[in-house]
Amino acid sequence: MPSLITSLYRALIAQLHPRMLLLTLLPFVVALVLWGIALWTGLQPLIDQLHAWFADYGLFRTAGEMLDAMGLSSVRAIIVPLLAMWLLLPFMIVTALVLVGSMAMPAIARHVGLRQYPQLELRRGGSFAGSLWVSLSSFFVFIVIWLLTLPLNLIPLFALFVQPVLWGWLACRVMSYDALADYADADERSRIMLHERWPLLVIGIASGSLGAAPGLLWLGGVMSVIFFPILAAVAIWLYLLIFVFSGLWFQYYCLEALARLRSTPPAATPPEAERTIDIP
Repeated sequence: MPSLITSLYRALIAQLHPRMLLLTLLPFVVALVLWGIALWTGLQPLIDQLHAWFADYGLFRTAGEMLDAMGLSSVRAIIVPLLAMWLLLPFMIVTALVLVGSMAMPAIARHVGLRQYPQLELRRGGSFAGSLWVSLSSFFVFIVIWLLTLPLNLIPLFALFVQPVLWGWLACRVMSYDALADYADADERSRIMLHERWPLLVIGIASGSLGAAPGLLWLGGVMSVIFFPILAAVAIWLYLLIFVFSGLWFQYYCLEALARLRSTPPAATPPEAERTIDIP
């Protein structure tokens, strides 16, 4: 618990550093270009395809009855574009996560390591390919669970619960790897991920509670559909900002755990038992 609080305090202070604030700029520009092209070319075809599925399988009536039962009759007219927005949201999350992992986490590692842990040796047990694999494989699990629980996101209280947990698990998986990629070898990373799994998950879920905030922009009904491009840009920047803060928190905690691990003397190997030779 003291390490959690200490790393949180250090992350909050570091987040206010001008260099850390500027770390969101380049990923934001890249994400804005990527998603600008994607929305311009793909949003309307996605809405048209969803509309065709709803019409072919009679889903308008079923969805309308469900929304009426939940007191959300005003959402009936925009259910298709709203669903398209919810389908795009996890892809925006992973875009922000990958961009922060590839563009911001190396700078975060240097910022934290040089200032707080200059004595730690860089053993470079991670790589960009490894980080990408962890991000994409974790996102695959994330998207499956997201799609399975997507209809329940229309319930605001459920959305407030499921998003932090999913987001927190995803952040824990990806950020822990990136935080230790330069400093720990593969064995050290595995040991820290095992022994510190619960504190790391707590950091992830706490960060995930902040990560649920951008998703609330999608609950604005008609206004959220009308201003979707603007809300998408705002959501992406908020995700980037939150991911940078999460990266700082994970970085401080993981490097502290690594410093403790290396300062702990290895367990003494018991001497080999003496062999007795029977003399006939």
